[in-house]
Amino acid sequence: MAEEGDRFFPYRWDHRFVPVLSVLGARPHRDGVILTSGHLIASLGPFRLTTPLHNVHDAHVTGPYRWWTAVGPRRSFADDGLTFGTNAQAGVCLHFGAPVPSPLRRRGHSALTVTVDDLDGLTQEVRRRGVGTRGQKEPIDAPQLPTER
Repeated sequence: MAEEGDRFFPYRWDHRFVPVLSVLGARPHRDGVILTSGHLIASLGPFRLTTPLHNVHDAHVTGPYRWWTAVGPRRSFADDGLTFGTNAQAGVCLHFGAPVPSPLRRRGHSALTVTVDDLDGLTQEVRRRGVGTRGQKEPIDAPQLPTER
């Protein structure tokens, strides 16, 4: 459930792909990206990716894409990126400092592309909320060891 201060960015849906994506469990009124006070949560049907906002190191608009590489939950075979795509026009590529696990790659993804309706809004809001510290390379769920003094 959304709380005060949370911001929801729904996807821009190409009507031609809604029937196929619906079979996968995706729903236009439910799926998208949520920014909370401390996390980024993206969903497309049963697929979900969550990471702390401080782990998001960059956000920029990309596209257009070839439809067969952009629509649906897709893992890139060129790199370890993930796409939650609902159209082939444009999306926001979010780069992570530490890889973020998903059902498609347990070792994690260094980036996620989401085809939200408000491209500039998501990009600006991620930057406004503070992009993380560059250089962090540990997996996001790695245990933190105490430092000696």
